[in-house]
Amino acid sequence: MDNWFRSKWFVRLFSLAFAIFLYAFVNVSDNNDPGNTDSTYSGLGEQSELLSDVPVEIEIDREQYVVSGVPESVQVSLQGTSGSVTPLVLQRNFEVFVDLEGLGEGTHVVELEHTINKNDVKVYIEPKTIEVTIEERASEEFTVVADFINEDKMANGFEMTDARIEPSTVTITSSRSVIDAIGTVKVYVNLEGVDGSINSRELPVNVYDLQGNELDVRLDPENVQVSVDVNNPSKSVPLSVATTGELPEGYSLNSISANVEEVEIYSTSNRLEEISEITTEEVDLSEINESGTIEVPLQLPEGVYAPEMEMVEVTVDVETSRVFENIPIEDEGLSSGLAFNFLDPSSGELNITTSGDAAIINELSIEDFRAFIELTDLNPGAHQLPITIEAPNDGINVSTEVEEVSVEISGPEQANQSEQPEQDEEQAQDQAQDQDQDQD
Repeated sequence: MDNWFRSKWFVRLFSLAFAIFLYAFVNVSDNNDPGNTDSTYSGLGEQSELLSDVPVEIEIDREQYVVSGVPESVQVSLQGTSGSVTPLVLQRNFEVFVDLEGLGEGTHVVELEHTINKNDVKVYIEPKTIEVTIEERASEEFTVVADFINEDKMANGFEMTDARIEPSTVTITSSRSVIDAIGTVKVYVNLEGVDGSINSRELPVNVYDLQGNELDVRLDPENVQVSVDVNNPSKSVPLSVATTGELPEGYSLNSISANVEEVEIYSTSNRLEEISEITTEEVDLSEINESGTIEVPLQLPEGVYAPEMEMVEVTVDVETSRVFENIPIEDEGLSSGLAFNFLDPSSGELNITTSGDAAIINELSIEDFRAFIELTDLNPGAHQLPITIEAPNDGINVSTEVEEVSVEISGPEQANQSEQPEQDEEQAQDQAQDQDQDQD
């Protein structure tokens, strides 16, 4: 018994017999039901079945002819006893075909036939007849071309440099009229997002007529392998710093430069040929009031990329000037017992003008400077002396409106004599004030 169930033919026959038994049981039950008034059966044991999508076979010498006009499938209506119709429905062990053997080239109206050989089953095929065209079969070799789509959507800076198709030709078989109407044989290569070479990508071959309509033909082979060489061209170009606006009042620009002189840019070969220089985005000078380093992005043309250097460091050297007023001129080395006074400038003060790096200049104060004259070993009398300026040694420039002063050195007696007229003048002023008060 186990061996029987291992036999596929036994299983098939057993399944068929069981299906027939179930169908017959249901049929008898439905016919015995007095409420069953909607039946597809004309009588006990008879039934009708409509089968859709029954394929149509073609009988002809396919090596010599090509046939058009034959539908892929038809509808078949079966009417007969349940015992005959049910196996046909379940197993579909029959064929619908069109016999074109013996017919020559041209258009023919032929009748569809079937292989059902049962006297108790009526077969109706829709459509019953068809019009077919028989043509001589022809084969021809065509060159396959590649149609590259989305080439403008390749990865940034990449371009296609070469392509190869293997095999480069295919053999197309169809009717002579179709072969003569072929306009293009191509494969489509999608380059969207491609950032490297394509190696032996298998693609289907498409055939079109002269009007661009796709043709249904037999291809040998149906697929070809496409390889595409992809390059990422680059070149180094000079970099310059672009600026806009002006520095605040009182500031001047000594220099502005990037930390690199050249930038390697990537794009297509044609685009690179058009570019001789790259600039940074504009640096707004109106916002700068001291020297320093800032990060500035590159100003890259459309379709040009610099993945290794999106930002550059720009060094700005800004200079400003500042005046420190009324700095007293000190003395050093005056001998004991001597006195001196300034003749020019009589105030004994001067103004110091500084210039240099704005960051340093802005931090200075008047206490950072000292002005003095050297009086060591000088005798009484008038003298013209240079002024010495002490200032922070931070690379700043210091200048004054005067570089020398005139002084007069006097001894003790000269000092007393010079003081007496001053006292007399003060007494005279006091007397005059007293007289004014008396008059009031």
